[in-house]
Amino acid sequence: MDGLNPELMRGSLELMVLSVLSDGSKYGYLIQQSLRDASDELVDLKAGTLYPILHKLETKKMVRCRWEDSTGRRRKWYELTAAGKKQLKVRVDEWQAYVECLRRVLGPLADASPVPA
Repeated sequence: MDGLNPELMRGSLELMVLSVLSDGSKYGYLIQQSLRDASDELVDLKAGTLYPILHKLETKKMVRCRWEDSTGRRRKWYELTAAGKKQLKVRVDEWQAYVECLRRVLGPLADASPVPA
């Protein structure tokens, strides 16, 4: 598999970004790298996709940012707010319910042996 279907991923990107920020603040490249690592390289979020998501999360007050040059280069760091942590919990619960629903609906198909071509 080359990657995940973008249509399937679209509804989960904010959740994924919130998730990788749950263990501490990160700048853009570290967020991209964390997503790649956590997904065994199935999620390779480009900057043109990531930064609008971060901006949207910041507008919704789920993420805050700060400029810092502790890495030797001025970077914009992102971290979860209290509202972001709360929203992450809500979305994880929703996602788990959705996955369970898919398992029930697709279970017989997912468990079946592949049909020869």
